[in-house]
Amino acid sequence: MSLAPRAVLVHRRTEYEELLARHGTHGQAAFFLSSRGRSIDEVARRHERTRQALRDVAAAVPLTWRSTRVERADLDRFLFAPEDVVVVVGQDGLVANAAKYLSGQPVVGIDTDPGRNPGVLVRHRHADAAALLRAATAAGSTVDALTMVEAVADDTQRLVALNEIYLGPPGHQTARYRLGPDGDPAPGEAQASSGVLVGTGTGATGWLRSLWLERGSTTPLPAPSDPRLLWFVREAWPSPATGTSLVSGELGRGQGLRLTVESDRIVVFGDGMESDALELTWGQSVRLGISATALRLVV
Repeated sequence: MSLAPRAVLVHRRTEYEELLARHGTHGQAAFFLSSRGRSIDEVARRHERTRQALRDVAAAVPLTWRSTRVERADLDRFLFAPEDVVVVVGQDGLVANAAKYLSGQPVVGIDTDPGRNPGVLVRHRHADAAALLRAATAAGSTVDALTMVEAVADDTQRLVALNEIYLGPPGHQTARYRLGPDGDPAPGEAQASSGVLVGTGTGATGWLRSLWLERGSTTPLPAPSDPRLLWFVREAWPSPATGTSLVSGELGRGQGLRLTVESDRIVVFGDGMESDALELTWGQSVRLGISATALRLVV
């Protein structure tokens, strides 16, 4: 007997809640903001809009379903199940934060602040939640399958991301490694740089695009559903021992980029979540490529 669907409402603390956690009371938070030329009124209004959206979405969950909530800071400790319908209530970035922990569950993006958020991934309003939840579990439901990038280390550690994966040194040091196509018997080019970025079409409006523009790349940026990744080496340093001939490229399905560490420590993290990073050390290698799992975003 199959389990009833479970609605998992993903949210994050609002700016108002963070201010209260830091300053203790509404009055102290208001004084802090006023001393910097800001008013707490708009912050409190945005907080209430977010809370109301969460209440409305929770009320829209069918009575025969199960439901739960998870805060952004707890995503790495939350166990998603195959029958889950994930409802992200917040900003576009929150969808990316949740995506790395999913394995094909449908995702509904609810925009809590239309006009302030771009609405690229949180495309819907909370008033439509009931219809969206029914659509997410209906046969033949329409979803956008957004390409994701993955990093798989030689010790089986794995990381996936919706926008991009960054590999580089912690802090402001220099990473030393060898870089080359996966499967090539050659050891790859020795490089010293501030890191490597591998991004998707969803990430092509952010960090990936800034590197693409900086390099004046003629390779077209991928669309979110394209089975294609772009990668760039950041600030590669030429020296007698390190080269700069492999500083950008494109990966299709089945293709990979391999990086072998030649320094004390390199971190690998996705979508800006450095707190949930892989750590690699001397001699370890990692393969970057298109993930077999896509983000299934309900349209």
